[in-house]
Amino acid sequence: MEARMKNPATIIPAALKPIQELIKAAHTQGLPAELMEMIHLRVSQINGCSFCVDAGLKSLRKLGESDERVGLLAAWREAPYYTDAERAALALAEASTRLADRTDAVPDDVWDNAADHFDERQLASILLMTAITNLFNRLNAPIRQVAGTW
Repeated sequence: MEARMKNPATIIPAALKPIQELIKAAHTQGLPAELMEMIHLRVSQINGCSFCVDAGLKSLRKLGESDERVGLLAAWREAPYYTDAERAALALAEASTRLADRTDAVPDDVWDNAADHFDERQLASILLMTAITNLFNRLNAPIRQVAGTW
């Protein structure tokens, strides 16, 4: 495989720094790094971004996550390896990624469950991480960014 072009964020360097700042900001609200990376990986799986899936797998392994938790993330609803809070965050991230899949993009039950586990700043972090990941997926997939490169 070969990428169609360089990543747009590297072609337009003024774009990369603000994106990196958003990532840093999303990580400052007390959520575990493992959860943030699970969100990144799950959103990337949904969007079919091999580059980001590869990066997410590597990040979670580097953080010490088990093969079960990493490998079964795509089936988190049926797998016993996730906490209720992680499930709430993943449901919110999925709904926020699949906006066009239903008329009520993020149903009240998904939002309310996440709000039961996270405060407003943490919810903001989950939404920022979801949005940033969707941004990267939408840059990487069209250019066919090759997994394991950058």
